[in-house]
Amino acid sequence: MLKAWRDRQLDLLCSPENLDEYRRVGEELARKFSAVDLTPFWELLIAQAMVVEAPPLANLVCDDPDDDKLLVCALAGGAPLICTGDNVLLTVSGYRGIEIVTQRIFVDQYLFKP
Repeated sequence: MLKAWRDRQLDLLCSPENLDEYRRVGEELARKFSAVDLTPFWELLIAQAMVVEAPPLANLVCDDPDDDKLLVCALAGGAPLICTGDNVLLTVSGYRGIEIVTQRIFVDQYLFKP
């Protein structure tokens, strides 16, 4: 998927709230795995991602409020699809027209379709 993003086959949307969460998780991973350098990923993300302001939903949709941040980002950016491995987020596929699929389904159905 990173290659597809690099080759502009897909767009990556982020909100400032998503970026904060990614940064927090990245810092946790860096403490656990000191040999991993996330700097190239951050530089690519900042340079290439479309950052959108995403106001919160009036009511929670997902059991995990962090997942709602992804929904509002997709809504704010007009994204028709979210690709995730988060089982909780997958359960709300179809919310306001947003399809939510696993990485495998995304690759098979959208990146390598015949």
